[in-house]
Amino acid sequence: MKDVGSSGHGGSGRKQGAAAPCAACKLLRRRCSQDCVFAPYFPADEPHKFASVHKVFGASNVNKMLQELPEHHRGDAVSSMVYEANARIRDPVYGCVGAISSLQQQIDVLQTQLAVSQAEVVHMRMRQYSSNQSPENISPSSRHHQSQTPTRSLFSMDMVDQTNMGMGESLWSSCN
Repeated sequence: MKDVGSSGHGGSGRKQGAAAPCAACKLLRRRCSQDCVFAPYFPADEPHKFASVHKVFGASNVNKMLQELPEHHRGDAVSSMVYEANARIRDPVYGCVGAISSLQQQIDVLQTQLAVSQAEVVHMRMRQYSSNQSPENISPSSRHHQSQTPTRSLFSMDMVDQTNMGMGESLWSSCN
């Protein structure tokens, strides 16, 4: 083992030279070796992470998954396992799928509300345009001039140039 002394990895009640066990080894009540597969991902100061993963997946299965992965993918795998474990604890039947479904329903409701609001804006513009174009609002001298002037689109504000947004694709394509 590495000599970490009092400023290193562990608690104050440990002998000098002995590192504090990671959260996994501490929960499993085993000696934490220098090459412990859990230590980099389940530090001693975050015991809740391993506790939830262990409760849902089991230590043996987590150990097997981590050993089968290349080291550069293990951090992402642990993050995913922690997220899924926490979701399973909150919702044992659906887990992450329940959370995703709930978020998708919220998106659907918000898209419907947005469409209704956009339709109301168009309706208000149409009413405003028609009230401005009624015969009593147009003077006889401007009627002749107005027939020669090209009309401006009612919907000039409805279309947004998305290429200026820096996205490169439609805002709606990612939602469908």
